[in-house]
Amino acid sequence: MRSKKSLITISIVAIILAAGGLLTWWFIYHNGVRNAISGLSEPKQEPASGIAYADINGYSITIKYQYSYDVDALVVHTCDYTSYSVDDILSPKDLALAWGRVAEMNKEIDFHWEQSNRMCSSYLDANDKRKFGSYSKFISDAANTHIIPANDEIRDLVGYIRRGDHIKLKGYLVNVSGYRDADRATFVWNSSTSRTDTGPHSCEVFYVTSVEWA
Repeated sequence: MRSKKSLITISIVAIILAAGGLLTWWFIYHNGVRNAISGLSEPKQEPASGIAYADINGYSITIKYQYSYDVDALVVHTCDYTSYSVDDILSPKDLALAWGRVAEMNKEIDFHWEQSNRMCSSYLDANDKRKFGSYSKFISDAANTHIIPANDEIRDLVGYIRRGDHIKLKGYLVNVSGYRDADRATFVWNSSTSRTDTGPHSCEVFYVTSVEWA
């Protein structure tokens, strides 16, 4: 028969293990896991026209379609935006998306993905640069993407997207403009339409109409 001291020790160990499991689940649920997927093609982009509208913080917002955009990608990082600014209300989440060689090697190579202030950064050390082989493919096979949900249902689905997910998104690359009568303030947010540009204004502004997990 176990002693009282042994039972207490077992209970403490069980509590520690349960707490560790809960913390692991919480981290994975909120942050996702690092993943790699091979065979993902670059996004499909075709000229498109159309307009959507929104009213945010007194701004009359016009969302003008530039290209249809169909993405089958690995989520390599995410960043939520929760302030009451126009851009955060319009686009509550940024997704760093990858395909091609970047998605294929995302577990073998640590790209050190980071996102903040609507920007995404990454880097490779010298050994990983040699292993990856092509800087141009590193640039063209990933994109920081500002997600504008088309409706509340899409907004809810986007909220569930985590690092490591394999997702399929459809919608439009858009240019956004806004005007507020009260103080004549303006708002402008234009999408990149190239996968090879870098730096400020190189992110995709993506009006999403469909979300699927592959």
